[in-house]
Amino acid sequence: MTDPQPDRGATRRPPGGGGATDPQPDRGATRRPPGGGGATDPQPDRGATRRTGADGRARCSWPGDLPDYVAYHDDEWGRPVHDDRRLFEKLCLEGFQSGLSWLTILRKRENFRAAFADFDPAVVAEYGEAEVERLLQDAGIIRHRGKIEATINNAGRALELIDERGSLDTYLWSWQPTDREPDLRDPAASTPALTATSTSLSKDLKRRGWRFVGPTTVYAFMQAMGLVDDHVDGCDWRRS
Repeated sequence: MTDPQPDRGATRRPPGGGGATDPQPDRGATRRPPGGGGATDPQPDRGATRRTGADGRARCSWPGDLPDYVAYHDDEWGRPVHDDRRLFEKLCLEGFQSGLSWLTILRKRENFRAAFADFDPAVVAEYGEAEVERLLQDAGIIRHRGKIEATINNAGRALELIDERGSLDTYLWSWQPTDREPDLRDPAASTPALTATSTSLSKDLKRRGWRFVGPTTVYAFMQAMGLVDDHVDGCDWRRS
């Protein structure tokens, strides 16, 4: 099957878009972690500002006052992750997010975990057409055939990487940049959307047969999994 171009940039929406069977309930939620985006999800500040919450803590401005977003910012985003299953999950969910708000995916994450065997690549790689049809009927996830089939394909590619490098963790963390990198399209941007490293990692994954892993998607993954620290200056959660 042809792999649509999932990561055409933060201002374009990828082909497919979710389809008529897959409503997008959170189009009004315009804040998301910096790095991704899409025509339906503008980035008003690209994570460049901070705000003080009702708890008196200074944090990045993008979570706003949404409790689930604040919890994601405080407890997950930017914290180094080395568990293979969670790394694989995040790459898959970033692919599903393409063209949507991350909040939509976050609120469906437990449904995704149930649908995809908690993102065990050894299980997901064995999914066939029956499982694809089951997933297309699952209203708890994003019912996009291309993204579902890409996840199954990527599970097989993940197993190949594990065989080659010992773990996804070893492979993915070998791409951790030693210095902060500028955005390739806008070097003056305070928070990048894609970098030289995310572009190179995207190319290598695609060479290995992965799908829905464009450079913007990959950079959002790097931010979330802690390969880079893009909490803004003054955020209480910034590591450096």
